[in-house]
Amino acid sequence: MQVFENIFTDRGSKYAVSGGPCGSAAEAKAFIKSLCRRKKFAKATHNTWAVVLPDGTPLKNDDGEAGAGMVILRMLEREERVGEIIVVTRWFGGVHLGGDRFRRVQDAVRFYFEEG
Repeated sequence: MQVFENIFTDRGSKYAVSGGPCGSAAEAKAFIKSLCRRKKFAKATHNTWAVVLPDGTPLKNDDGEAGAGMVILRMLEREERVGEIIVVTRWFGGVHLGGDRFRRVQDAVRFYFEEG
């Protein structure tokens, strides 16, 4: 598991991105559970994630950030990343970001692709 904390801030909201190998729905659930054992991540407003399983099955979860899981999933598909889960974590800073929240999710995933 790779975790990049405090990669950027936008109007008070703080972001992190995490990822690692994932071969099944059970492994995805275990990955999120493991990440949320860290108190900081358990208290996050959103832990949005997606993965394309080795058999081609797409899985995603918005965790309250409507549409964000699909953004991650599309980026994984474009990069042909299979068997790798990516989680974008957001701590809400008090200001609604509107459509910019999707740009921040994209920025976080790009960061992971470049650094992970």
